[in-house]
Amino acid sequence: MPTIKKFQVTFDCAEPERVARFWCEVLGYVVPPPPEGFDTWADFDRSLPPGDQGAWFACVDPSGVGPRLFFQRVPEGKVVKNRVHLDVRVATGLVGEERLATLEAECARLVALGAVRERLLPADEDNESCIGMLDIEGNEFCLD
Repeated sequence: MPTIKKFQVTFDCAEPERVARFWCEVLGYVVPPPPEGFDTWADFDRSLPPGDQGAWFACVDPSGVGPRLFFQRVPEGKVVKNRVHLDVRVATGLVGEERLATLEAECARLVALGAVRERLLPADEDNESCIGMLDIEGNEFCLD
């Protein structure tokens, strides 16, 4: 049986391009080139039927290592806690005050982009500290 090596993470959201561009800033991802025959994604979007315009957007890891992120418009808003969330690993290998300072600096950068800080989860005997956050549409993620 073959091993799956590539996957994408899909987000349901109200404004796919806006949320995708937020995550590009968070992760250093990029918007891939538009389909062949189109100079821009806006040109491609205008070629779609009105109901499909703005219905989805994607971003990719420029190194090709990380998963593609896909954002699709859904009519309903977020009402409960995510069943899956991203852990943005900014302090891997750091502990104590150095870890907290790194987490707080990245938290401040992301808040400036529109994220919301929920709470600091302090270190315990099993886990290092992390910060629970919300993206620009209220999806949970952690700075780890």
